Amino acid sequence: MTRKIAVYPGSFDPVTHGHIDIMRRASAIFDEVIVAVLVNRSKTGLFTPQERQDFIHRSVADIKNVRVDSFNGLLVDYMRQREITTAIRGLRAVSDLEYEFQLAHTNRMLYPEMETVFLMPSVNYVYLSSTTVREVAMLGGELDFGVPAHVEKALREKYKK
Repeated sequence: MTRKIAVYPGSFDPVTHGHIDIMRRASAIFDEVIVAVLVNRSKTGLFTPQERQDFIHRSVADIKNVRVDSFNGLLVDYMRQREITTAIRGLRAVSDLEYEFQLAHTNRMLYPEMETVFLMPSVNYVYLSSTTVREVAMLGGELDFGVPAHVEKALREKYKK
């Protein structure tokens, strides 16, 4: 029997409760979920790729079939090299659909074996994004709605400087 492995790619800058919700739910569907942190050399994130990976490790330590990795370049190249054909993407609202639809079709043109599985977050996280969390943190607002305590602490430290 072939193991069902999926990649959940993203920048996760920072990881939110919405991301973690998708990871947990995907882990119930797939034998293994690889959370792949995008290392984008043309963009400077708030947190380094290693910090983001560490946040995710701590956030999903109790989920045994989720592991964390990183990649740069095209997702299809990362997946092809590992012989993985399923990507997971979260869809929060209708506004995400057009972009994700185009991305999924582009990925399939580049890697015909690739399928994209869309998961909707739990209703509590539909409007949650890393961008929103960063903005609230920058302005000194409460963050427990959006991120785990260890990420909140790191955000507070970042914006103290």
